[in-house]
Amino acid sequence: MDAISSSFHVPFPRLNLSSPPPKATSLAITFPTITNIRLGWGPDQIQLRTHSPKTSTTTTGLTRATPSPPPHSTEPINVKREGSPPPPLEKAARAVTQPYKLIASPLPLHVMLCNALDDLISNFVNRHPLPSSINSKDVLAGNYAPVRELPPTKCTVEGRLPRCLDGAYIRNGPNPQFAPNAAYHRFDGDGMLHAMQISGGQATFCSRFVRTYKFTKEKEAGLPIYPNFFALNGAAGFARGIVFAVRVLTGQINPMNGLGLANTGLSFMDNTLMALAESDLPYVVQLMPDGDVITVGRWDFAGKLSMAMTAHPKVDPVTGEVFALRYGPIPPFLKYFRIGVDGTKQPDVPIFSFRQPSFVHDLAITERYAIFPDMQMVMKPLAMFTGMGPPMGCEARKVPRVGIIPRYATDESEMKWIEVPGFNFVHSVNAWDENGGEEVVLVAANIVPVEHILERMDLLHCCLEMVRINLREGKVVGRRALSRRNLEWGVINPKFLGRKSRYAFMAILDPMSKVSGIVKLDFDRASGDDCVVATRRFGERCFAGEPFFVGKEEGGDEDDGYLLIYAHNEGSGESSFVVMDAKSSTLDIVASVRLPQRVPYGFHGLFVCQRDLQKQKNWQ
Repeated sequence: MDAISSSFHVPFPRLNLSSPPPKATSLAITFPTITNIRLGWGPDQIQLRTHSPKTSTTTTGLTRATPSPPPHSTEPINVKREGSPPPPLEKAARAVTQPYKLIASPLPLHVMLCNALDDLISNFVNRHPLPSSINSKDVLAGNYAPVRELPPTKCTVEGRLPRCLDGAYIRNGPNPQFAPNAAYHRFDGDGMLHAMQISGGQATFCSRFVRTYKFTKEKEAGLPIYPNFFALNGAAGFARGIVFAVRVLTGQINPMNGLGLANTGLSFMDNTLMALAESDLPYVVQLMPDGDVITVGRWDFAGKLSMAMTAHPKVDPVTGEVFALRYGPIPPFLKYFRIGVDGTKQPDVPIFSFRQPSFVHDLAITERYAIFPDMQMVMKPLAMFTGMGPPMGCEARKVPRVGIIPRYATDESEMKWIEVPGFNFVHSVNAWDENGGEEVVLVAANIVPVEHILERMDLLHCCLEMVRINLREGKVVGRRALSRRNLEWGVINPKFLGRKSRYAFMAILDPMSKVSGIVKLDFDRASGDDCVVATRRFGERCFAGEPFFVGKEEGGDEDDGYLLIYAHNEGSGESSFVVMDAKSSTLDIVASVRLPQRVPYGFHGLFVCQRDLQKQKNWQ
């Protein structure tokens, strides 16, 4: 029996390698240069047409972008594809690789000038070899290649989908709308939501772009006009920064309407689903009864939130309150805030003791405190604004700190910073209070060596650690590695967020940035060498993404529930939605859904139950 289907309750469709994998072939993606054209969706291909620019109307709090008509699907529902080979990745990525036929369209002189300068930079200034971390031909290879939108499509279910999964699992991730015309980092892709809606054991799949301001402006232009901020480097980066400034000064782009991609995370708060990236405000999206996903607009909490918000806000499972932060290159570099159950944002708490602009991707909460990392990855404002280098870099002499502040603080007077040498975490797993609030326990993956976080992810190792901090003494009183394996993207039962939890489920990063399996950890075994108590490997050339835990509806133990993931077989080119039994000793697969198109490797996901879907605000 093959490596994937052993111990499964049901076969894992198209994710087994019982037959030898096909002979490997090199994947070459050619990216055309596109200038002064307009793109329009056709039924089965990209077509070109003249286009009148759309406008967006800004109201207090919510910017509503005029939606573009969705593409039509030519694939029949419940299509059977047995016996036919899967499409190659080059064809799946045809939205960015297919040659284009030009149709003349008159443009203002200043727009034509900027487009010509972008082409000039691409063809002459940016000709030197790029590092693989920002070379689009490497970054967008294989299952990182983008896919086109897919309207709601019925899918074939293998096994039985549990009733507690009635609702929707949505995962966010980067998916560039156009072929990059310059250096490109994985973090720079447009946000695309891949939604699996489940009802009565039936599954409907849909992939939609988050229609951000950037997305709509580039769709109107017919080509990429925003610089890829994570890949700005050298003379070409500086030149692109100047061209972008010219576009702003000539009114082609209004940065006050947002620069973000909404490509990182998701949150459901105040009966509203939001797509998030920490470089911008949230974008409200809505799940429709037929399984479709629409973008409503950019939300600033009725004018009370400016600029940006973390992609990882924490929703307290008991109180329903939301705790979040935003950070940036302008003092105060860190601001903490709370959002009430009714969706009302409370005033910012500026953290002036956060001494320099650092990378603060996530936070943790307990019943009493909010916890922030102050890691060695720092922002570089000069490089960011001039385009002469990446927006972040490592400061080797800096000692990482953990900041702890009371959850309901109105200023930073009670903020405590505790040095934790060598502890750089991007994502927290959980945290809780002990000894009457005198101690805080934090579980997070420590990234080593942190200086490679942007450019050489293949060299990173994520060591899951448990850190115990005594607030009265102001120091670390316990620190232990929970596993020797390379583990990140951890989840727990959401009902235990901020409370003492026993179990966590982590992604095995082998190779780094690809998830080759899932492990279950038992924190009650923290005194031993390894807390791993269950493992599920996906097999040769099969990889997945971050898992998400959904507990059974009523009662049960902390680990009584299911893990949801999107998985991909690089041999067959097919993707599946997979459900695993979180309580079983081998994380058995109990159901899987064959997907009508690939799901590229992405970032973070969320499950919203049917009851909450029905409570969604009608923003339309």
